[in-house]
Amino acid sequence: MEIQLASKSPRRRELLGQIGVRYRTVDVDVPEEHEAGESPETYVSRLALSKARAGAHQSTDGQVFYGPTLGADTIVVCGDEILEKPQNFDDFKSMMSVLSGGLHRVVTAVALCQDGRELLDYSATQVRFRDISEEEVFKYWQTEEPRDKAGGYAIQGLGAVFVIEIIGSYSGVVGLPIETLSPMLAEFSIPVWNS
Repeated sequence: MEIQLASKSPRRRELLGQIGVRYRTVDVDVPEEHEAGESPETYVSRLALSKARAGAHQSTDGQVFYGPTLGADTIVVCGDEILEKPQNFDDFKSMMSVLSGGLHRVVTAVALCQDGRELLDYSATQVRFRDISEEEVFKYWQTEEPRDKAGGYAIQGLGAVFVIEIIGSYSGVVGLPIETLSPMLAEFSIPVWNS
């Protein structure tokens, strides 16, 4: 048994591999635009479900896949502000100034779809950063790691040096909360620890 992962994220692939879930991947193109009045949880859940639905209607290498399709999405929230992937250095610098020395939330939603059956859930984790200097902001940007990351950092990468506290799901901050996903997989009879 395997799933279809509707994501280009190598981190999500690594996390699925870590828990022994067999998967194939499919590329989906879902617009990531926040709608007015939409809560962060509703927004990220809508995107995850849209990705799973879009992936469920696609084939990989011309072969139709009949198993469940997994969609996921991650955002960083500081106060009422949603911090997605930085568009450029100025955007990234602004994000780091908001995150520096404070507490923020990382919300990751996961959705599984198969033959009209859908499961959806999300994880919300609090992360606290130490103070970050302007020099560190510039040097971190130069590593290129922040450019495709929600909130402009990777907790599993070089960005770990900024983190002083985490309350909740580490894997959710990486991009796939495995403790949230694993019971959903069980509902679809997808085994973990499958070597």
